[in-house]
Amino acid sequence: MSTATARKASPRDAGLTPTLRGAGRESILSRTAAMLIMGIFTLYFLIPIFWLLVSATKTQDQFTSTAPLWFTPEAIPNFISNIGRLFSYDDNVFIKWIVNSVLYAGLGAFVSTIIASMCGYALAKYGFRGREAVFNVVLSGVLVPATALALPLFLIFSKIQLTNTFWAVFLPSIVSPFGVYLARIYAASSVPDELLEAARLDGSGELRTFFTVAARLMAPALVTIFLFQFVAIWNNFFLPLIMLRDQTLFPVTLGLYAWNSQISQIPELRSLVIVGAFVSIVPLIIAFLSLQRFWSGGLAAGSVK
Repeated sequence: MSTATARKASPRDAGLTPTLRGAGRESILSRTAAMLIMGIFTLYFLIPIFWLLVSATKTQDQFTSTAPLWFTPEAIPNFISNIGRLFSYDDNVFIKWIVNSVLYAGLGAFVSTIIASMCGYALAKYGFRGREAVFNVVLSGVLVPATALALPLFLIFSKIQLTNTFWAVFLPSIVSPFGVYLARIYAASSVPDELLEAARLDGSGELRTFFTVAARLMAPALVTIFLFQFVAIWNNFFLPLIMLRDQTLFPVTLGLYAWNSQISQIPELRSLVIVGAFVSIVPLIIAFLSLQRFWSGGLAAGSVK
């Protein structure tokens, strides 16, 4: 019986084996090509960060006399010395820039997330005349580049005498059309209408229902909105450039630009700019690594829903 089965199965297996082998080879080749491309792009993005790390461990003279992508024997003492000079230079102004960036990005992203989530929730769960028109207007804001709005914002803030103040950078940062878009999509799919009705029957007000029921269900989307807005504000350069004149109000990006523009007169600033650039990306790396599990899941769920 087993011999007959083997004889019958043999021709079919003979026909399938080449196909399976071909599919296996194709799969291996496709995966290898995909991994190779991803590896190249990963190196493309990581090599500048590694160069910053290596350069932050060198003295001014070692920048041109040592290997650009490898450490020197005095790397650790040099790094500690460079960090000390960075934070103490010009009456600790770099610390002020870091604090300003944390306030602009952290507080701005937090307020922006709350506003965007409430707007998205309202557009998803409340029926009112002109809802789609409002959503389309908000959605069109995603397509407008931030640099195109910088000059009109400067004219508006100049009219109300808010230029060169904390509010000139903070207030424009709390608006996120992409956040409203993502919050609406996520709220429409993840917050059941029956659950909201049950909360209302229990006597919960609309504001309390949002913060105690809807916001918890929308948590992955809220983390995604916060992280995207945090990175956008942290890297924002053009708006602070035209709004601010007082050096103590600069975010770290604008402060490093100011130092870099003085390198021809003060050569020692070159090493401080490099070390400062490395230190300035550390909060972004920490935010991405700590919130990666939430924002990647929220972004994937939002794109599917």
